[in-house]
Amino acid sequence: MAYVISNDCTACGTCISECPSEAISEGNIYKIDPDACIDCGACADVCPVEAISPA
Repeated sequence: MAYVISNDCTACGTCISECPSEAISEGNIYKIDPDACIDCGACADVCPVEAISPA
């Protein structure tokens, strides 16, 4: 099950460097590619606004 990023995302960039599968793309609100996400949760662990959760 892939992780998702909610509208609470502030596009701070903290999660990008933590993703081992490079599944996160930048934008006003970041997005996680569900096909590339390996469900490790590393991005959710570092999100300062807790905008990332399991789908």
